[in-house]
Amino acid sequence: MTNTDVLTVGQLERELSQSIQSFFRKLLGHAPSKVSCHLFTNKLVIVAENSVTTAEKVLAETGKKELAQNVRRNLYESIRLKLKSLIEDISQVEVADLLGETRLDTGLTGFIVVFNGIPKVRNRYSANNFHDKAINKKVSELNEEQDI
Repeated sequence: MTNTDVLTVGQLERELSQSIQSFFRKLLGHAPSKVSCHLFTNKLVIVAENSVTTAEKVLAETGKKELAQNVRRNLYESIRLKLKSLIEDISQVEVADLLGETRLDTGLTGFIVVFNGIPKVRNRYSANNFHDKAINKKVSELNEEQDI
């Protein structure tokens, strides 16, 4: 595999986001309106917006929130291994753990993926330090503006 065959961090995050959104649509008949993935070295954070199904909403809105939460928990347990496999196929790294939670009141679902290794990406710098570097750059820019 050449270096150009390896995805950038952004490309990997995008491919994961699109595949996970499609995965939910095919498996549950309901796709979240947006799925965001962010890679942090050997961890991946996934946020799915508007991920609650119509059936879960109806249950929650008619006083059966506990039943809706049980439905969601059972759905998660039913799809967990397939989702883990999808993430491993795309990242080419074994998943050590996959944690997930859905908030019925906000419609958000979050997953934390812990990899057994580090996904191979073209711009490793971004995956390791993107957020710290971006913050430091912005602070430097603001400091320079104040020096003028």
